[in-house]
Amino acid sequence: MDLTDRQLLSLLRDNARLSVAALAKTLRLARGTVQNRLARLEADGTIVGYTVKLRPQSDDQRVRALMTVAVEGNRTDEVLKTLRGDPAVRALHTTNGRWDIVAELRADSLEAVDKVLGRIRLIDGISNTETSLLLSTHKY
Repeated sequence: MDLTDRQLLSLLRDNARLSVAALAKTLRLARGTVQNRLARLEADGTIVGYTVKLRPQSDDQRVRALMTVAVEGNRTDEVLKTLRGDPAVRALHTTNGRWDIVAELRADSLEAVDKVLGRIRLIDGISNTETSLLLSTHKY
């Protein structure tokens, strides 16, 4: 991946709906060159899809939180499997250091977050958790 690929990806991160012609004009490249680069980035798995970003106010589930999870012994796979089944869990990340898992949570209200936290804390294999509410997002 070269500088031009990075610039192309940056433009797409800002607006994935830009046309190939607009991308080519901004990058000062031929349209065919941009199409070929996009095809290569898609084929090699760098670009795995295009999406729509919603304003936070548009999201039905307005309360967002990050929960860090410590797992007992070697039970990470078991805990991950259980967490994957919870509708409030939007993403899961395994980590190193003090915490084994970071779970991204979403719920309709603080009361709903409280129920989610209680439910997750009861999962067999979890030894400790810490949760932070996400108040605002500055770059997406």
